[in-house]
Amino acid sequence: MSAFVAVASCVAAPPKDAVMEARIDSLLDLMTLQEKIGQLNQFNTAQFDTLSAAVAQGRVGSIINEVNPEVVNRLQRKAVEESRLGIPLIFARDVIHGFNTVFPIPLGQAATWNPDLVEEAARIAAIEASACGIRWTFSPMIDVSRDARWGRIAESAGEDPLLNERMGVAMIRGYQTDNLADPTAVAACAKHFAGYGYSESGKDYNTTWLPLPLLADVVLPPFEAAANAGVATFMTSFNDINGVPSSGNQWLMRDILRDKWGFDGVLVSDWNAITEMINHGVAADKKAAALLAANAGVDIDMEGHSYPDAMEALVREGKLDENVIDDLVRNVLRLKFRLGLFENPYIDLSKPSPSYSPSHLAAATKAAEESAILLKNNGMLPLGKDVRRIAVIGPMADAPYDQGGTWAPDIQREHSVTPLAALRKLYGEKNVSYSPGVKFTRDISLDGIPEAVKAASEADAVICFLGEEAVMSGEAHCMADLDLKGAQTALLEALDKTGKPLAVVFMAGRPLTIKKENAIADAVLYTFHGGTMAGEALANLLSGKANPSGKLPVTMAKMTGQYPIYYAHKNTGRPPEWTVDLDSIPLEAIQTSTGCTSYYLDAGKDPLYPFGYGLSYTTFDISSPRLSSATLAKRSGEPLTVECTVTNTGDREGQETVQLYVRDMVGSLARPVKELKDFKKISLKPGESQVVSFTLTPAQLAYHGLDGKPIIEPGEFRVWTAGDSASGTPATFTLTEQ
Repeated sequence: MSAFVAVASCVAAPPKDAVMEARIDSLLDLMTLQEKIGQLNQFNTAQFDTLSAAVAQGRVGSIINEVNPEVVNRLQRKAVEESRLGIPLIFARDVIHGFNTVFPIPLGQAATWNPDLVEEAARIAAIEASACGIRWTFSPMIDVSRDARWGRIAESAGEDPLLNERMGVAMIRGYQTDNLADPTAVAACAKHFAGYGYSESGKDYNTTWLPLPLLADVVLPPFEAAANAGVATFMTSFNDINGVPSSGNQWLMRDILRDKWGFDGVLVSDWNAITEMINHGVAADKKAAALLAANAGVDIDMEGHSYPDAMEALVREGKLDENVIDDLVRNVLRLKFRLGLFENPYIDLSKPSPSYSPSHLAAATKAAEESAILLKNNGMLPLGKDVRRIAVIGPMADAPYDQGGTWAPDIQREHSVTPLAALRKLYGEKNVSYSPGVKFTRDISLDGIPEAVKAASEADAVICFLGEEAVMSGEAHCMADLDLKGAQTALLEALDKTGKPLAVVFMAGRPLTIKKENAIADAVLYTFHGGTMAGEALANLLSGKANPSGKLPVTMAKMTGQYPIYYAHKNTGRPPEWTVDLDSIPLEAIQTSTGCTSYYLDAGKDPLYPFGYGLSYTTFDISSPRLSSATLAKRSGEPLTVECTVTNTGDREGQETVQLYVRDMVGSLARPVKELKDFKKISLKPGESQVVSFTLTPAQLAYHGLDGKPIIEPGEFRVWTAGDSASGTPATFTLTEQ
């Protein structure tokens, strides 16, 4: 694998602060081996009885999951005032999509296609978390994820490397600001390095087999962007890549991350991942696991206990050079200096909590509004003035905990505004009836459906809130069947028989397979768990106070068996131009009568909805691309300008995301049918037009060969400017050598 070279020029390590490095070396010279190992240990606060003594003895470097600011100060005081060298602790937490004010899950934030909103959400999360002593979060997750069976797709920015890159960098900026020493700054963590989103069969922690071109072109670019953005930490992934667990992968962690990308921050294992190399079958015991991880450059052992249990013996036996440990400790100390913890270790308990401030709630509402994707609308939405009585139905209509989604450990359900509460506030208590129909999303009982049908029959319009509870997505919550669970579909079918206008709002942690439900509904609004203010955002959208602008960050399949499915697929030698439906095949048909091309007899060739898709209450026209030249010179350095005119052709102000796609028509390796190269989200008033301009450079057209080396090949390219990955009329240009 050593042949891999990144397309972008290798980034040299940022100039180190000479004074800081001198302080690090001076401190390191004073440390015993046991104290050095202590800095490499991250323990969970659940072991509080023994933790306090271990901190005072210098055997703990960081603590995870303590959010009580008084306890944080007490433990910090043990480290700073009672340990021999007074080295402060770092307190860490999974602040994934908000702290107390919970924002949409990362997949939902990606659906906004608005990096500025994502940055603001991370900034607010950092302000709230740091007030409780949290100075390190394990976010952003920038695993490219193309299989919705994998529960952790909820934490990603979806299937495209560029979208993951843009959203990840925005989060890093929001968490860290431009000054990590700011008391409200939180160290970000690019995870999971690497390939975790490609777990076989969409099953968590599973193995991956990734050839170099796929790693270099799809998996690694978001991580390189994170390193270039100055992310403070990286986290190893649980999976092995081609048989090598990430926590012991020297090529990935040293050759790529450290040497080629110049990363000088902290590399932390995922929870127990070092010790789990025993389960992988590459280490016989904790000693072997610790040796692999240390030599790979993993600085911190998160709750694995291989470093504290085995590292000292490895040095004593001559198997591990203490200089290797010194380098790991330097990285940890450097992060603590950069965070300003030596100068400002404690939380000011006299300050009021910033959580749930009006500005934070307003930002959460805005993010939830822009994350919602209007998939279908026959004119039912927004609700008209003639709608006076609304029936709110479904298990997700009043689920204050579950609307927070996965990895929201600090959500306070009493602060969650549900759709039912928001709609009643907006339309009046008497005008909004409520019947869940089924008690929760997995409920198989049909007993509540008659009451829901009665409520629907008495209303002018029906809004049905379906989906999945928070616990059904996220880490270790994978699904082999992505259809709606329980009696939810039966509920919807019963509501449809009332003949009343019927809108369905989905609230889920992943793209579910909703082909049947989509066909029934008059309108479909799809949301990825929207957080604290999801209800208010949805009420604004349903009523027309806000206009949907979300776009799918993932391809939405018709059936689970289509996964993994993604827009940037290869064409194959037999791409389908037409398909034959399974039910239309006559008896005793000959083998070739259905066409010998690449499609499913029961699902066809297309998804339910393509990547990048999303409607609005207005309409937009995006012109075909206009190019500044018919050629792009490989060596001149002059970029190609691609522009289009976008016009709001409807009667409402709205936002459109203009997406730039490119296809390399002929390459040494087969190339994807489309690749996203840029996007811009703009707002237009009715009748207004705007010219949107992009630039393309030869570097953006590069890809990697089988040997891992970058290729920029002259030839014909097509380029689209469109509102989704399946639309638009392309223009053509030629990349030339000169």
